Amino acid sequence: MIIASGIKKSYGDLHVLKGIDLTIRPEEIVSIVGKSGAGKSTLLHILGTLDRADSGTLQLNNQAVEALNEKELARFRNQQIGFVFQFHHLLQEFTALENVCIPAFIHGTKPAKAESRAKELLNYLGLGERLHHKPNQMSGGEAQRVAVARALINEPSVVFADEPTGNLDKSSSELLHQLFLQLRKDFQYTFVIVTHNPALAGLSDRIITIEDGLIK
Repeated sequence: MIIASGIKKSYGDLHVLKGIDLTIRPEEIVSIVGKSGAGKSTLLHILGTLDRADSGTLQLNNQAVEALNEKELARFRNQQIGFVFQFHHLLQEFTALENVCIPAFIHGTKPAKAESRAKELLNYLGLGERLHHKPNQMSGGEAQRVAVARALINEPSVVFADEPTGNLDKSSSELLHQLFLQLRKDFQYTFVIVTHNPALAGLSDRIITIEDGLIK
């Protein structure tokens, strides 16, 4: 699913990634761990095409990412990649259903089809009674599950999660952990997760440790 080779990234004189080689197989759940400042989130953002490496190559679902211009990359990202962040980043003025539909609308999906798919996902995630609630009417765990539904609406090839349980209580965190496993089982998703949570990392197929910009 992902082949990264020789990935380097610097910000001024700060060398964050110093040559990352990484392969992730389809349907694999991989956790990336390491101390703060080690380069975990930077790597995740490059793998997820939110940022570009200074050098190296990245292939995602058989597509050479560096060959795409910005417009092509945005389209590819919308179609192939889902994101879940520490903070749900839902739009406060929209309902759960409307938030989930947004990436599908960007993709060009007809409203009726997008809403039907969004309802299916929200029901699957136990949020069938929250369709028309806005983020401030939901718990943190519920809002994060809405964010997961939004990440899945376009049926991406891979889901990137950056500290997805970092803002949740223990019960909501455990629910999200099991949800990732169930989604992989039911829909064969690939997950790449940056986390400080040892319980979440322990459920992964593989743990990758980043130390001083390199895979340890």
